[in-house]
Amino acid sequence: MKSKNLSDSILKTVKSNGFKYIELPSVIEANHIVQRSGESFRKFIFSFTDQGGNELCLRPDLTIVSCLRYLENNLKGKEKIFYNGQAYRKSENKKDSIVRNQVGFEIIGSRNEKNDDKEIINTSLKSLKNFNYSSGEITIGNVEIFNLLISKLDIPKRWKLRLSRHFWREDYFNDLLKRLETNSDVDPTIVEIDKKRYFRMLKDDQSTIIANRTINEILSRFDKKIKDPRRPSKGRNISKIIKEFLKIKCPINNAAKVLNKFFKKYKINLLVDQRYFPISKNKINKLNVTFSAAFGRQLEYYTGMVFKIDIKSKSKIINCCNGGRYDKLISNLGSKKQTPAVGAALNLVN
Repeated sequence: MKSKNLSDSILKTVKSNGFKYIELPSVIEANHIVQRSGESFRKFIFSFTDQGGNELCLRPDLTIVSCLRYLENNLKGKEKIFYNGQAYRKSENKKDSIVRNQVGFEIIGSRNEKNDDKEIINTSLKSLKNFNYSSGEITIGNVEIFNLLISKLDIPKRWKLRLSRHFWREDYFNDLLKRLETNSDVDPTIVEIDKKRYFRMLKDDQSTIIANRTINEILSRFDKKIKDPRRPSKGRNISKIIKEFLKIKCPINNAAKVLNKFFKKYKINLLVDQRYFPISKNKINKLNVTFSAAFGRQLEYYTGMVFKIDIKSKSKIINCCNGGRYDKLISNLGSKKQTPAVGAALNLVN
């Protein structure tokens, strides 16, 4: 099916599920993207400067633009919206197209999270009927489960924040695990010098201001750090737990059982119910359904359930749909309060 006809068919399917069509701007302020994805992402965007000296860029992501619309228009309450258009992004692989034709749909501002997750996946599956394919797979992950695991591990708070924050940066994340295993981030000489300063400052006036902080505040912060360096054995064990967790992959109907067995093995105070997952069947139509603990590292803004659909068409494996929950995106873009949001985008291919 030609891309234009495919787009029209998908738009009709999404509209029939109660979503309202909206238009999105093609050009946005570059800082919205860079602030969310880091300076390293700048090399992937097409940017330019306007007459006023403001840096603008072609939209590399439709979801961020949709959330900006919700924020800038001061919208409240639940919205079910859909849109279509092109996203423009450079790639390190020269064979990849810089233009992505997509149809996206979202539920924003609703507190009925589990039902909304199911609705987004069900809408994706209905839209998939417009594609010609012989087989495929739905992969489901959950970033929230990973963050819950990290919160239960016996490591300093700042390490928990690092691991959660950089989960999506796979190479850097693996480097962090190596540092945990070897204590290579800790210079014993510097630690001993800091300890001597710490004990010296305990005798000083705790209300004295140094670099805009009281001595008491400085000592409180260092008191948390002084427990480092970590014992190498503890770091190796923590790294082992994380690596083993990320290897978990199983049919979706076994997800809770496999996860709970893992938590029990390492005496981690977590318990997952199978109803936690938006799908319970291992096969839907021509699609196998799999849980993967490592899935969800494509975009920084995912916070909960994530999924992708890959199909086989004419002997090629095509990624036709990606989606998930991003409850913190609107607040990270500038909102004073957190707004729940979940959505998906279908990639249009000829």
